[in-house]
Amino acid sequence: MRNAFRHAELLWAGYWSGIVPVPINWRLSPREIAPILEDCDARIIAVTEEFIPLFDSPALSRWRDRLLTVEAGGATRGQYEALIASAAPAPVRPSAAGDDAILLYTGGTTGRSKGVRLTHANIVADAWQNGMALGIRPADRYLHVAPMFHSADLNGTCCFLLGGGHAYLPQFTPAAFFAAVERHRVTLTNLVPTMVKMIAEAPDAERFDLSSLRLIYYGSSPMPYEWLCAARERFPGVAWVQGYGLTETAPILTVLDHEAHLRCFASGDVARLASVGTPVAGVQMRIFDGQDRPLPTGEIGEVVVRGPNVSPGYFNREEETARAFRGGWFHTGDVGRLDQDGFLTLVDRSKDVIITGGENVYSTEVEAVLYRHPDIAEAAVVRVPDERLGEALFAVIVCKPGRTLEPEEVIAHCRQYIGGYKIPRRMAFVEALPRTALGKIQKNVLRETYGKPA
Repeated sequence: MRNAFRHAELLWAGYWSGIVPVPINWRLSPREIAPILEDCDARIIAVTEEFIPLFDSPALSRWRDRLLTVEAGGATRGQYEALIASAAPAPVRPSAAGDDAILLYTGGTTGRSKGVRLTHANIVADAWQNGMALGIRPADRYLHVAPMFHSADLNGTCCFLLGGGHAYLPQFTPAAFFAAVERHRVTLTNLVPTMVKMIAEAPDAERFDLSSLRLIYYGSSPMPYEWLCAARERFPGVAWVQGYGLTETAPILTVLDHEAHLRCFASGDVARLASVGTPVAGVQMRIFDGQDRPLPTGEIGEVVVRGPNVSPGYFNREEETARAFRGGWFHTGDVGRLDQDGFLTLVDRSKDVIITGGENVYSTEVEAVLYRHPDIAEAAVVRVPDERLGEALFAVIVCKPGRTLEPEEVIAHCRQYIGGYKIPRRMAFVEALPRTALGKIQKNVLRETYGKPA
């Protein structure tokens, strides 16, 4: 379902009862949803009317008998509402700190999603860390804008635990955002950079009373300096806080707080502003080289972490768990450096990830779909800058001898297998892909060649 209080109700019912909730990205195609349901063996699938047609697909039809219809707006005519009306309150199920609380599926580099296990201790630790970083108070009202199937929504947990109020935005547009802030007297929210850019450029912000809004928490993809400057100028009374993290860390690892923003703007320290801040309380962070050895301050390597918010591993993925969590550290796959003051600057995201509009897309997953086309001999997908989305997908394709393709044909092919946000809309058809002496495709060359904003 889209963002709604029923989503929160189901999530907390899971925490209360010991049933592990598995929020699913409704933007995925049926062929992508089916392996998730299979992997977690979902017993009940709560779904709003809008998404019931997904289960008419052959890939999902066998799950229809497990559907529970929910009215997202709180109407009383659905199955779910009838069950609530007829049920007696259930006692809380005592849970150990290490028990799984939620299972969140993230894109897999092999084309199959991985279920990230987050425990009750992970969730509470992140809420405590966020609560400290954001200065949450009972008078706060948090607007859930980030999709609630995404780990970013866990950033709102601190507001629950500290007594704040909540409002839910089913579909983001600048006008809908402004209206929700005005109506619910929202004090803080979590936005991705593309959303920040959109509200800064919206022509009608002045029509709304936004005086309640005190803080915007942003992250999940790089924020261009120009976007942030424009947003600060448009909303001068709002504090800005950046967070960096991953699903496996529940999700926050570092915070660039409001005071750091103010110091950077006052001093003109654009480089520090380009960092993602310092580790939150309880998180230990190191930079490792390719042999898992710690590097000196300022040197570039892989970001590794450990702390109370770090997942115990992946569901049903022992080998991948052992690889990613080896040596007592979670290896993020992100490349960065720590300065002498403990500020982390990300030099690059993990090699295959493209962050488009705040959504993670793995290039190898998209390439696997492209290779299914009978006329494609080779393909590489890279990230390129995009004015609206931050990053976009760019496909470089080599057709089989004697074959030709149009972009519309490639897009139509991809639509059969993956969600729309994963489909490359920009592409080039070439005779050959650049390769190293070992035969590896040189994606850095492709990024340099095609990495110009549309």
